[in-house]
Amino acid sequence: MPPAFSVMAKPSGPACNLNCNYCFYTEKEHLFPGKSHYRMSEELLESFIRQKIEAHKSSRVHFAWQGGEPTLLGVPYFERVVELQKKYAQGKSITNSFQTNGVLIDDAWCRFFSQNQFLIGISIDGPLHLHDRHRLYRNGGSSFDQVMHAIRLLKNYRIEFNTLTVVHKDNSGSALEVYNFLKEAGSGFMQFIPVVERQTSGNTREGLALISPDSEEEARVTEWSVEPLQYGLFLSAIFDEWVRNDVGKVFVQHFDVALEMWLGLPASICVFGHTCGQATVIEHNGDVYSCDHYVYPANKLGNLLHTSLVEMLVSDQQRKFGKDKLNLLPSVCHSCEVRFACNGECPKHRFVKAEGEQHRQNYLCAGYRHFFNHIDPYMRFMANEYGNGRAPANVMNWTKRRDSKLKNDLKSE
Repeated sequence: MPPAFSVMAKPSGPACNLNCNYCFYTEKEHLFPGKSHYRMSEELLESFIRQKIEAHKSSRVHFAWQGGEPTLLGVPYFERVVELQKKYAQGKSITNSFQTNGVLIDDAWCRFFSQNQFLIGISIDGPLHLHDRHRLYRNGGSSFDQVMHAIRLLKNYRIEFNTLTVVHKDNSGSALEVYNFLKEAGSGFMQFIPVVERQTSGNTREGLALISPDSEEEARVTEWSVEPLQYGLFLSAIFDEWVRNDVGKVFVQHFDVALEMWLGLPASICVFGHTCGQATVIEHNGDVYSCDHYVYPANKLGNLLHTSLVEMLVSDQQRKFGKDKLNLLPSVCHSCEVRFACNGECPKHRFVKAEGEQHRQNYLCAGYRHFFNHIDPYMRFMANEYGNGRAPANVMNWTKRRDSKLKNDLKSE
Protein backbone atom coordinates (compact mmCIF):
# COMPACT_ATOMS: atom_id res chain seq x y z
CA MET A 1 0.00 0.00 0.00
CA PRO A 2 1.59 3.31 -1.06
CA PRO A 3 1.65 6.20 1.45
CA ALA A 4 -0.77 8.15 -0.79
CA PHE A 5 -3.28 6.95 -3.36
CA SER A 6 -6.20 8.19 -5.43
CA VAL A 7 -9.85 7.22 -5.21
CA MET A 8 -12.01 9.29 -7.53
CA ALA A 9 -15.38 9.80 -5.87
CA LYS A 10 -18.61 9.97 -7.86
CA PRO A 11 -21.23 10.86 -5.23
CA SER A 12 -23.76 11.83 -7.91
CA GLY A 13 -23.09 8.69 -9.91
CA PRO A 14 -23.71 8.97 -13.66
CA ALA A 15 -26.36 11.71 -13.29
CA CYS A 16 -25.69 14.75 -15.47
CA ASN A 17 -27.58 17.80 -16.69
CA LEU A 18 -25.80 17.76 -20.06
CA ASN A 19 -26.02 15.17 -22.80
CA CYS A 20 -22.49 15.14 -24.23
CA ASN A 21 -22.76 12.54 -26.94
CA TYR A 22 -19.15 11.39 -26.52
CA CYS A 23 -19.53 10.80 -22.76
CA PHE A 24 -18.59 7.31 -21.63
CA TYR A 25 -20.13 7.68 -18.17
CA THR A 26 -23.76 8.70 -18.36
CA GLU A 27 -24.72 5.30 -19.75
CA LYS A 28 -23.42 3.71 -16.53
CA GLU A 29 -26.94 4.29 -15.21
CA HIS A 30 -27.66 0.89 -16.78
CA LEU A 31 -25.48 -0.67 -14.07
CA PHE A 32 -28.02 0.53 -11.50
CA PRO A 33 -31.39 -0.63 -12.86
CA GLY A 34 -34.49 0.80 -11.24
CA LYS A 35 -32.79 3.95 -9.96
CA SER A 36 -34.05 7.38 -10.95
CA HIS A 37 -31.69 9.47 -8.81
CA TYR A 38 -28.14 9.04 -7.62
CA ARG A 39 -26.78 10.35 -4.34
CA MET A 40 -24.15 8.89 -2.03
CA SER A 41 -25.77 8.48 1.37
CA GLU A 42 -24.36 10.30 4.38
CA GLU A 43 -23.50 6.98 6.02
CA LEU A 44 -21.48 5.89 3.01
CA LEU A 45 -19.93 9.34 2.52
CA GLU A 46 -18.73 9.41 6.11
CA SER A 47 -17.29 5.90 5.88
CA PHE A 48 -15.45 6.73 2.66
CA ILE A 49 -13.94 9.94 4.01
CA ARG A 50 -12.90 8.29 7.28
CA GLN A 51 -11.34 5.25 5.61
CA LYS A 52 -9.50 7.27 2.98
CA ILE A 53 -7.93 9.57 5.55
CA GLU A 54 -7.02 6.70 7.88
CA ALA A 55 -5.43 4.69 5.06
CA HIS A 56 -3.17 7.57 4.01
CA LYS A 57 0.25 7.39 5.62
CA SER A 58 1.26 10.77 4.20
CA SER A 59 0.43 14.06 5.91
CA ARG A 60 -1.60 15.29 2.92
CA VAL A 61 -4.81 13.66 1.74
CA HIS A 62 -6.43 14.68 -1.53
CA PHE A 63 -10.05 14.07 -2.47
CA ALA A 64 -11.21 14.22 -6.10
CA TRP A 65 -14.93 14.71 -6.74
CA GLN A 66 -16.46 13.94 -10.15
CA GLY A 67 -19.56 12.60 -11.80
CA GLY A 68 -21.71 12.64 -13.81
CA GLU A 69 -22.09 16.16 -12.56
CA PRO A 70 -21.38 16.71 -8.85
CA THR A 71 -22.98 20.19 -8.65
CA LEU A 72 -26.36 18.43 -8.95
CA LEU A 73 -25.97 17.52 -5.26
CA GLY A 74 -25.95 21.18 -4.20
CA VAL A 75 -23.63 23.25 -2.01
CA PRO A 76 -24.93 21.89 1.35
CA TYR A 77 -23.86 18.38 0.36
CA PHE A 78 -20.24 19.47 -0.05
CA GLU A 79 -20.39 21.61 3.07
CA ARG A 80 -21.06 18.32 4.84
CA VAL A 81 -18.11 16.79 2.97
CA VAL A 82 -15.82 19.45 4.44
CA GLU A 83 -17.28 18.95 7.93
CA LEU A 84 -16.58 15.22 7.76
CA GLN A 85 -13.05 15.80 6.46
CA LYS A 86 -12.34 18.07 9.43
CA LYS A 87 -13.86 15.52 11.81
CA TYR A 88 -11.51 12.75 10.67
CA ALA A 89 -8.46 14.79 9.60
CA GLN A 90 -6.24 13.59 12.47
CA GLY A 91 -3.94 16.56 11.90
CA LYS A 92 -3.51 15.77 8.20
CA SER A 93 -3.84 18.43 5.51
CA ILE A 94 -6.96 17.86 3.39
CA THR A 95 -7.29 19.18 -0.17
CA ASN A 96 -10.09 18.83 -2.71
CA SER A 97 -10.51 18.99 -6.48
CA PHE A 98 -13.87 19.18 -8.20
CA GLN A 99 -14.52 18.41 -11.87
CA THR A 100 -17.61 20.10 -13.33
CA ASN A 101 -19.29 21.01 -16.60
CA GLY A 102 -19.78 24.46 -15.04
CA VAL A 103 -23.36 25.16 -16.04
CA LEU A 104 -24.66 25.38 -12.43
CA ILE A 105 -21.75 27.37 -11.03
CA ASP A 106 -23.01 30.55 -9.37
CA ASP A 107 -21.98 32.91 -6.56
CA ALA A 108 -22.98 30.42 -3.86
CA TRP A 109 -20.77 27.73 -5.34
CA CYS A 110 -17.91 30.17 -5.78
CA ARG A 111 -18.13 31.38 -2.18
CA PHE A 112 -17.95 27.75 -1.04
CA PHE A 113 -15.04 26.90 -3.36
CA SER A 114 -13.15 30.02 -2.29
CA GLN A 115 -13.70 29.52 1.44
CA ASN A 116 -12.58 25.89 1.27
CA GLN A 117 -9.83 26.27 -1.34
CA PHE A 118 -11.21 23.75 -3.82
CA LEU A 119 -9.30 23.31 -7.09
CA ILE A 120 -11.84 23.36 -9.90
CA GLY A 121 -11.58 21.53 -13.19
CA ILE A 122 -14.00 22.89 -15.76
CA SER A 123 -14.78 21.18 -19.04
CA ILE A 124 -14.71 23.24 -22.23
CA ASP A 125 -13.86 22.05 -25.72
CA GLY A 126 -12.96 25.36 -27.36
CA PRO A 127 -14.92 28.28 -28.83
CA LEU A 128 -18.68 28.01 -29.26
CA HIS A 129 -18.76 26.18 -32.60
CA LEU A 130 -16.40 23.49 -31.29
CA HIS A 131 -17.67 23.29 -27.71
CA ASP A 132 -21.29 22.94 -28.79
CA ARG A 133 -20.48 20.23 -31.29
CA HIS A 134 -20.91 17.69 -28.48
CA ARG A 135 -21.53 19.44 -25.15
CA LEU A 136 -25.26 20.21 -25.27
CA TYR A 137 -28.24 20.11 -22.93
CA ARG A 138 -30.66 17.23 -23.22
CA ASN A 139 -33.01 19.44 -25.25
CA GLY A 140 -30.18 20.19 -27.70
CA GLY A 141 -29.53 23.67 -26.33
CA SER A 142 -26.10 25.27 -26.10
CA SER A 143 -24.10 25.07 -22.86
CA PHE A 144 -21.33 27.42 -23.99
CA ASP A 145 -22.56 30.69 -22.47
CA GLN A 146 -23.13 29.09 -19.05
CA VAL A 147 -19.64 27.58 -19.06
CA MET A 148 -18.05 30.90 -19.98
CA HIS A 149 -20.07 32.58 -17.22
CA ALA A 150 -18.71 30.00 -14.76
CA ILE A 151 -15.14 30.70 -15.85
CA ARG A 152 -15.66 34.44 -15.34
CA LEU A 153 -17.05 33.80 -11.85
CA LEU A 154 -14.11 31.56 -10.91
CA LYS A 155 -11.72 34.30 -12.03
CA ASN A 156 -13.65 36.99 -10.15
CA TYR A 157 -13.50 34.96 -6.94
CA ARG A 158 -9.82 34.15 -7.55
CA ILE A 159 -10.50 30.43 -7.42
CA GLU A 160 -7.76 28.22 -8.80
CA PHE A 161 -9.03 26.31 -11.81
CA ASN A 162 -7.87 24.34 -14.81
CA THR A 163 -9.61 23.55 -18.06
CA LEU A 164 -10.21 20.05 -19.35
CA THR A 165 -10.65 19.88 -23.11
CA VAL A 166 -11.81 16.66 -24.69
CA VAL A 167 -9.99 16.20 -28.00
CA HIS A 168 -12.38 14.61 -30.46
CA LYS A 169 -12.63 14.27 -34.21
CA ASP A 170 -14.31 17.65 -34.63
CA ASN A 171 -11.84 19.88 -32.73
CA SER A 172 -8.63 17.93 -33.30
CA GLY A 173 -7.89 19.84 -36.50
CA SER A 174 -8.20 23.21 -34.73
CA ALA A 175 -5.39 23.00 -32.19
CA LEU A 176 -4.25 26.62 -32.21
CA GLU A 177 -7.80 27.94 -32.33
CA VAL A 178 -8.59 25.91 -29.20
CA TYR A 179 -5.35 26.82 -27.42
CA ASN A 180 -5.58 30.55 -28.12
CA PHE A 181 -9.24 30.59 -27.12
CA LEU A 182 -8.43 28.97 -23.77
CA LYS A 183 -5.64 31.47 -23.14
CA GLU A 184 -7.95 34.38 -23.91
CA ALA A 185 -10.58 32.88 -21.61
CA GLY A 186 -8.05 32.99 -18.77
CA SER A 187 -6.99 29.36 -18.47
CA GLY A 188 -3.41 29.02 -17.29
CA PHE A 189 -3.62 25.27 -16.68
CA MET A 190 -4.84 23.03 -19.49
CA GLN A 191 -5.53 19.34 -20.02
CA PHE A 192 -6.16 17.88 -23.47
CA ILE A 193 -7.79 14.48 -23.08
CA PRO A 194 -8.27 12.22 -26.14
CA VAL A 195 -11.65 10.57 -26.52
CA VAL A 196 -11.47 7.04 -27.92
CA GLU A 197 -14.45 4.74 -27.51
CA ARG A 198 -15.64 1.55 -29.18
CA GLN A 199 -19.13 0.22 -29.68
CA THR A 200 -20.69 -2.90 -31.09
CA SER A 201 -23.79 -3.13 -33.25
CA GLY A 202 -25.85 -4.02 -30.15
CA ASN A 203 -25.68 -3.32 -26.43
CA THR A 204 -24.02 -5.48 -23.79
CA ARG A 205 -26.20 -7.54 -21.47
CA GLU A 206 -25.94 -4.68 -18.96
CA GLY A 207 -27.38 -2.33 -21.59
CA LEU A 208 -24.11 -0.52 -22.34
CA ALA A 209 -23.39 0.68 -25.88
CA LEU A 210 -19.67 1.34 -25.26
CA ILE A 211 -17.79 -1.86 -24.60
CA SER A 212 -15.16 -2.65 -22.01
CA PRO A 213 -11.56 -1.93 -23.03
CA ASP A 214 -10.78 -5.62 -22.48
CA SER A 215 -13.65 -6.89 -24.60
CA GLU A 216 -12.78 -9.26 -27.43
CA GLU A 217 -16.05 -8.53 -29.25
CA GLU A 218 -15.99 -7.14 -32.75
CA ALA A 219 -16.39 -3.40 -32.40
CA ARG A 220 -15.86 -0.15 -34.26
CA VAL A 221 -14.29 3.05 -33.07
CA THR A 222 -16.99 5.68 -32.62
CA GLU A 223 -17.35 8.45 -35.18
CA TRP A 224 -16.48 11.14 -32.63
CA SER A 225 -13.21 9.53 -31.49
CA VAL A 226 -10.00 11.37 -32.31
CA GLU A 227 -7.90 9.78 -35.04
CA PRO A 228 -4.49 8.47 -33.85
CA LEU A 229 -2.01 10.62 -35.75
CA GLN A 230 -4.29 13.65 -35.56
CA TYR A 231 -4.06 13.61 -31.77
CA GLY A 232 -0.27 13.77 -32.00
CA LEU A 233 -0.49 16.59 -34.52
CA PHE A 234 -2.90 18.43 -32.22
CA LEU A 235 -0.51 18.26 -29.25
CA SER A 236 2.49 19.13 -31.44
CA ALA A 237 0.83 22.23 -32.89
CA ILE A 238 0.05 23.55 -29.42
CA PHE A 239 3.54 22.65 -28.21
CA ASP A 240 5.13 24.63 -31.05
CA GLU A 241 3.25 27.75 -29.96
CA TRP A 242 3.84 27.12 -26.26
CA VAL A 243 7.59 26.45 -26.53
CA ARG A 244 8.13 29.75 -28.34
CA ASN A 245 5.93 32.02 -26.25
CA ASP A 246 4.28 30.51 -23.17
CA VAL A 247 6.71 28.37 -21.14
CA GLY A 248 6.31 29.32 -17.50
CA LYS A 249 3.13 31.26 -18.26
CA VAL A 250 0.77 28.53 -19.42
CA PHE A 251 0.92 25.00 -18.03
CA VAL A 252 -0.17 22.12 -20.23
CA GLN A 253 -0.38 18.78 -18.45
CA HIS A 254 1.14 16.69 -21.25
CA PHE A 255 4.12 19.05 -21.53
CA ASP A 256 4.76 19.17 -17.78
CA VAL A 257 4.64 15.39 -17.54
CA ALA A 258 6.91 15.03 -20.57
CA LEU A 259 9.58 17.11 -18.83
CA GLU A 260 9.32 14.83 -15.80
CA MET A 261 10.07 11.84 -18.00
CA TRP A 262 12.95 13.52 -19.83
CA LEU A 263 14.37 14.24 -16.37
CA GLY A 264 14.12 10.55 -15.52
CA LEU A 265 11.36 11.09 -12.96
CA PRO A 266 8.25 8.93 -12.65
CA ALA A 267 5.23 10.25 -14.52
CA SER A 268 2.79 12.12 -12.29
CA ILE A 269 -0.22 10.89 -14.28
CA CYS A 270 -1.13 7.25 -14.50
CA VAL A 271 -1.46 6.95 -18.29
CA PHE A 272 2.32 7.29 -18.74
CA GLY A 273 3.40 5.23 -15.74
CA HIS A 274 5.08 1.83 -16.02
CA THR A 275 2.18 0.29 -14.14
CA CYS A 276 -1.21 1.57 -12.95
CA GLY A 277 -3.80 0.58 -10.39
CA GLN A 278 -3.41 3.52 -8.00
CA ALA A 279 -6.42 5.47 -9.33
CA THR A 280 -9.58 3.65 -8.34
CA VAL A 281 -13.13 5.02 -8.40
CA ILE A 282 -15.98 4.80 -5.90
CA GLU A 283 -19.56 5.01 -7.14
CA HIS A 284 -22.48 6.65 -5.35
CA ASN A 285 -23.64 3.30 -3.94
CA GLY A 286 -20.20 2.31 -2.59
CA ASP A 287 -19.11 0.07 -5.46
CA VAL A 288 -15.35 0.40 -6.04
CA TYR A 289 -13.81 -0.23 -9.47
CA SER A 290 -10.24 -0.56 -10.68
CA CYS A 291 -10.33 2.67 -12.69
CA ASP A 292 -12.68 5.39 -13.91
CA HIS A 293 -12.43 3.90 -17.41
CA TYR A 294 -13.07 0.37 -16.16
CA VAL A 295 -16.46 0.70 -14.49
CA TYR A 296 -17.63 -2.66 -15.76
CA PRO A 297 -18.82 -5.70 -13.76
CA ALA A 298 -15.57 -7.60 -14.36
CA ASN A 299 -13.55 -4.76 -12.80
CA LYS A 300 -15.60 -4.30 -9.64
CA LEU A 301 -13.45 -4.76 -6.54
CA GLY A 302 -16.29 -4.78 -4.00
CA ASN A 303 -18.49 -2.41 -2.07
CA LEU A 304 -17.41 -0.14 0.76
CA LEU A 305 -20.43 -1.13 2.85
CA HIS A 306 -19.16 -4.71 2.96
CA THR A 307 -15.38 -4.54 2.36
CA SER A 308 -12.81 -2.05 3.65
CA LEU A 309 -11.25 0.39 1.21
CA VAL A 310 -7.74 -0.85 2.01
CA GLU A 311 -8.73 -4.48 1.46
CA MET A 312 -10.01 -3.66 -2.03
CA LEU A 313 -7.00 -1.52 -2.96
CA VAL A 314 -4.48 -4.22 -2.02
CA SER A 315 -6.52 -7.12 -3.41
CA ASP A 316 -4.94 -9.59 -5.81
CA GLN A 317 -7.43 -8.45 -8.44
CA GLN A 318 -6.28 -4.84 -8.22
CA ARG A 319 -2.59 -5.73 -8.06
CA LYS A 320 -2.97 -7.79 -11.23
CA PHE A 321 -4.86 -4.94 -12.91
CA GLY A 322 -2.00 -2.56 -12.17
CA LYS A 323 0.78 -4.93 -13.23
CA ASP A 324 -0.96 -5.95 -16.44
CA LYS A 325 -0.13 -2.56 -17.91
CA LEU A 326 3.53 -3.58 -18.00
CA ASN A 327 3.11 -7.33 -18.35
CA LEU A 328 0.85 -7.03 -21.41
CA LEU A 329 2.96 -4.45 -23.20
CA PRO A 330 3.38 -5.56 -26.84
CA SER A 331 6.87 -6.30 -28.13
CA VAL A 332 6.80 -3.32 -30.49
CA CYS A 333 6.63 -1.05 -27.43
CA HIS A 334 9.70 -2.65 -25.83
CA SER A 335 11.82 -1.61 -28.80
CA CYS A 336 10.20 1.80 -29.32
CA GLU A 337 12.41 4.89 -28.96
CA VAL A 338 9.73 6.75 -26.97
CA ARG A 339 8.77 3.88 -24.68
CA PHE A 340 10.42 5.72 -21.72
CA ALA A 341 7.87 8.52 -22.16
CA CYS A 342 4.79 6.60 -23.26
CA ASN A 343 4.96 3.18 -21.57
CA GLY A 344 2.14 2.04 -23.83
CA GLU A 345 -0.14 4.82 -22.53
CA CYS A 346 -3.52 3.88 -21.03
CA PRO A 347 -4.57 0.21 -21.28
CA LYS A 348 -8.04 1.53 -22.14
CA HIS A 349 -6.73 2.35 -25.61
CA ARG A 350 -4.92 -0.96 -26.21
CA PHE A 351 -7.26 -2.80 -28.53
CA VAL A 352 -5.39 -2.91 -31.86
CA LYS A 353 -4.46 -6.44 -32.88
CA ALA A 354 -1.18 -6.27 -34.77
CA GLU A 355 0.28 -9.11 -36.80
CA GLY A 356 2.87 -11.09 -34.90
CA GLU A 357 1.95 -9.49 -31.58
CA GLN A 358 0.71 -11.49 -28.62
CA HIS A 359 -0.63 -8.42 -26.88
CA ARG A 360 -2.72 -5.57 -28.23
CA GLN A 361 -1.22 -2.25 -29.29
CA ASN A 362 -2.41 1.22 -28.36
CA TYR A 363 -4.83 2.80 -30.82
CA LEU A 364 -3.12 6.20 -30.32
CA CYS A 365 0.39 4.85 -30.91
CA ALA A 366 1.05 6.84 -34.11
CA GLY A 367 0.01 10.06 -32.42
CA TYR A 368 2.14 9.62 -29.34
CA ARG A 369 5.14 8.48 -31.34
CA HIS A 370 4.89 11.59 -33.50
CA PHE A 371 4.42 13.90 -30.52
CA PHE A 372 7.22 12.56 -28.32
CA ASN A 373 9.71 12.52 -31.20
CA HIS A 374 8.64 16.04 -32.17
CA ILE A 375 9.30 17.50 -28.71
CA ASP A 376 12.52 15.57 -28.05
CA PRO A 377 15.11 18.30 -28.84
CA TYR A 378 13.21 20.88 -26.80
CA MET A 379 12.75 18.54 -23.86
CA ARG A 380 16.44 17.63 -23.91
CA PHE A 381 17.32 21.32 -23.71
CA MET A 382 14.83 21.98 -20.91
CA ALA A 383 16.00 18.98 -18.91
CA ASN A 384 19.62 20.11 -19.28
CA GLU A 385 18.74 23.63 -18.12
CA TYR A 386 16.90 22.29 -15.10
CA GLY A 387 19.73 19.89 -14.26
CA ASN A 388 22.20 22.76 -14.27
CA GLY A 389 20.10 25.00 -12.06
CA ARG A 390 18.79 27.20 -14.85
CA ALA A 391 15.22 27.96 -15.87
CA PRO A 392 13.63 25.54 -18.37
CA ALA A 393 11.83 28.59 -19.76
CA ASN A 394 15.16 29.50 -21.42
CA VAL A 395 13.97 27.11 -24.11
CA MET A 396 11.95 29.96 -25.64
CA ASN A 397 15.03 32.00 -26.56
CA TRP A 398 16.91 28.87 -27.60
CA THR A 399 14.03 27.88 -29.88
CA LYS A 400 13.89 31.30 -31.50
CA ARG A 401 17.63 31.23 -32.16
CA ARG A 402 17.25 27.72 -33.56
CA ASP A 403 14.40 28.86 -35.81
CA SER A 404 16.47 31.79 -37.06
CA LYS A 405 19.44 29.54 -37.84
CA LEU A 406 17.27 27.06 -39.73
CA LYS A 407 15.72 29.90 -41.69
CA ASN A 408 19.15 31.33 -42.63
CA ASP A 409 20.44 27.88 -43.57
CA LEU A 410 17.53 27.45 -45.94
CA LYS A 411 18.16 30.82 -47.53
CA SER A 412 21.81 29.98 -48.15
CA GLU A 413 21.05 26.69 -49.92
